[in-house]
Amino acid sequence: MATGSTLPRRLLGRELHGLRENAGITMDVAKAAISVGKQTIWRMETGQPVRLRFIDIERLCQVYGATPEKTQVLLGLTEEAQGKGWWHAYGDAIPKHFDLYVGLEDAAERFSSYHTNLLPGLLQIPEYRREVIRAEFPNMETGEVERRIELASRRQARLSNDTNPIAVQVVLDELPLHRPIGGPSVMAAQLHHLAEIGQQLANVSVRIVPAGVGTHRGLLVGPFVLLDFPRHPTAKLTEPPVVYIQGFTGALYLEKADEVQQYRNAYADVQRVAMDEDDSRRLILEIAKELTG
Repeated sequence: MATGSTLPRRLLGRELHGLRENAGITMDVAKAAISVGKQTIWRMETGQPVRLRFIDIERLCQVYGATPEKTQVLLGLTEEAQGKGWWHAYGDAIPKHFDLYVGLEDAAERFSSYHTNLLPGLLQIPEYRREVIRAEFPNMETGEVERRIELASRRQARLSNDTNPIAVQVVLDELPLHRPIGGPSVMAAQLHHLAEIGQQLANVSVRIVPAGVGTHRGLLVGPFVLLDFPRHPTAKLTEPPVVYIQGFTGALYLEKADEVQQYRNAYADVQRVAMDEDDSRRLILEIAKELTG
């Protein structure tokens, strides 16, 4: 299982939080046990980037009354979490709120998304992506723009990875297909890529909600990404699914079971009004043809 550093860090955090809560120990006691601030304990328990030391994890396990077996599991997760994911080399090109997402996406086995305005980054061609970046950051230097393009390409490599491919299900409203981002020729090339990738890769599905559908639940819910993760060798440590909602100034991560289920239900509703893959491909190619005259 390719986890990079984000997933084991979140697994570790959830386990530490559960142990502390079950032991009835406050954060104040926990911070005193390893001589850190309360903020550090919070960051550890929520899976945020933070320095993880084996001696601290072992000490917390002692304070929380963890069994030797549980302690070994947490120390193993600590070792995994200290590994660097490939995306850390692009730290200067990743917005702070997006770093966690890139790590989660890299660890996920399934990506399900709904989009109303733009195409998903995993399916964007460089020319399309470049225009989107320039629209958001008009003063960004060319070198940094290209770093972000390179980052996108690295993320997209999972689509065709022979040993660890990610299953991708994308549902798009029709409107973004008509918006000529980068001009008609760039958009036509983007649409051809969108139409072809679903045929070329069995793990990628692209479906369109036609404009004629009118009002549907997706319009009320808005765009989102649902990430599902592979089973951990220790079943109870399997990472729960996460809903990611990107905003202009930050991002929202939802992982409570009832919240995730609501989005899963909404996704099923959107899928019901979407065309199948073959009809979606035909529509995409028709729009591409209109763009090029």
